Amino acid sequence: MSTAEGSNSAEGINTAESTRTLVVERVFRHPPEKLWRALTESPLLAQWMMNNDFEPVVGRKFQFRAEPAPNWNGVVDCEVLIVDPLQRLSYNWGVGGSESGLQWVVLWTLTPAEGGTHVRMEQSGFRPDQQAAYQGAKYGWQKFFGTLENVIGGLE
Repeated sequence: MSTAEGSNSAEGINTAESTRTLVVERVFRHPPEKLWRALTESPLLAQWMMNNDFEPVVGRKFQFRAEPAPNWNGVVDCEVLIVDPLQRLSYNWGVGGSESGLQWVVLWTLTPAEGGTHVRMEQSGFRPDQQAAYQGAKYGWQKFFGTLENVIGGLE
């Protein structure tokens, strides 16, 4: 995604823990209510991200499921951490089981903006030895954001 499309990616480094945070931001020409639905309604999430059994309830464990790929069984294990309707949503994001060390936190923030809603997605906790995971996440989230626009555009 280019900044010309109203999107950008930023990289943050937390020096205290030597972890990186992937940030993807975009302003959508839609009200927060539509974005919130796309982030929290399981059938809509499945349209732009992955199949899932998500429910917006703090403490709820759920999975995102995709086609398996080399070195990945296609399952993302998650647990809802924050549900602040129309403003913030956060969940753990883990692949390969807890022993894999591939565990991160995803935080969505919605903010009203001129002509729509500013969406910020942060995936935090990438260790220095997780460069491949970081790059894969960067590619994946940019792809998801593009599909998200199509799904939201189709909502009434």
